[in-house]
Amino acid sequence: MDSKIDIAIIGECLIELSANGTLAETSTLNKYFGGDTVTTAVAIARLGGSVTYLTKVGNDGFSEFIISSLQKEGIDTSLIKTNDEQNGMYIVSRTPEKQELLYYKRKTAATKLSIEDISEDCIKKLKLVYSTGVVQSLSASSRELVRETFRIAKENGVLTAYDPNYTSCFMNSADTREFFEEIVDYTDIIFLSLKNDAVKLYEVDSIEKVMKYFWDKGVKIVIVKSHIDNGYYTGNKGEINFTSFYNTQKAIDITASGDVFNGGFLYALTNGYTPLEATKFASVVSGLQTQNYGAIQAIPYKNAVLEKLQ
Repeated sequence: MDSKIDIAIIGECLIELSANGTLAETSTLNKYFGGDTVTTAVAIARLGGSVTYLTKVGNDGFSEFIISSLQKEGIDTSLIKTNDEQNGMYIVSRTPEKQELLYYKRKTAATKLSIEDISEDCIKKLKLVYSTGVVQSLSASSRELVRETFRIAKENGVLTAYDPNYTSCFMNSADTREFFEEIVDYTDIIFLSLKNDAVKLYEVDSIEKVMKYFWDKGVKIVIVKSHIDNGYYTGNKGEINFTSFYNTQKAIDITASGDVFNGGFLYALTNGYTPLEATKFASVVSGLQTQNYGAIQAIPYKNAVLEKLQ
C-alpha cells in the first residue's frame, strides 16, 4: 500500500446486474459493480481523495473486472486478495413505478476476510478507517477484522468512522446492535439513518436523544440523516447543527445516496473541513448524485461539487 493513502475502507465489492425495466420483462442486464462501502470509496476517489479498498474477490470470472474497475476510479487495490469463492451479486431494476432489488450473498469471497489481511504498520500510516455493519455481518472473521482494525487505529491516533447501515434484507437487528457495541470504544464518527438505524436498532426517535446516546458512549461526531426533516444533523462537541438536503426537487434516483454522503463527508473531514463544513460539502455531493441514475455511475467529481458550492 502506498504510504500516501489517507483512508482505508473495509468492505465487499458486489457485481451489479441492472435492468431498465421490470425483471419479468427485460431481456438485457447491464454489468457494473457496487456495494455500500465500495460506493463510499468511489465517492472519495472522485473527489480527489486517496483511498485504499480492503476486500477479497472471488476467482469466478468477475475478479479482473472488479479490480480493474476500482483501479480506473483511482482506488488503491494493493490490499485486495483473491480466493476460490464466488463474488456476491445483486440484480436491480428501475421503472417510474418501482424498484426491484435481489441479493445473492451466500458464501462469498469477502466472507473470508480476516485480521491477517491488514498489518498494524499499514493502519498506523492512515488518517482514517471506515467500515459498516454490513461488513461485520459477512462472517466471524470479517467481524474480527473490523473490530481489531478499529482498535489498532484508535490506539494509534487514526480516526475511525462507522455506519451500521442496517438492512432487514440480510441483517438481524439484534446482531447489528451487537456489532456496534463491540467497536463503540474505538469509534470516533458514526453515520445514522434516523428511520433505519436510530429507530429500528435503538428505539430512539428524537435527534437530541440520538446524539446523547452516542455521545455518552464516547462517539465524538454523530451524523443523522432525517427524511422527516429533509436534512442532516451534525452533532459534535455538545452542539447540534442542521443542514438541508441539496436540491431535492431534482432527485430522480436516491439509491446509495447515504453511502455517497459518507464518502463526501470523510473526504472533506480528512482534508481540513470542520464536521459541519464536511456535512454541507457532503450534502451537495449526495444531492448531485441523486440527480442521475445509477448508484456509482452518478457520483459527481470534485469540480462539479465545488461549482455548486460557489
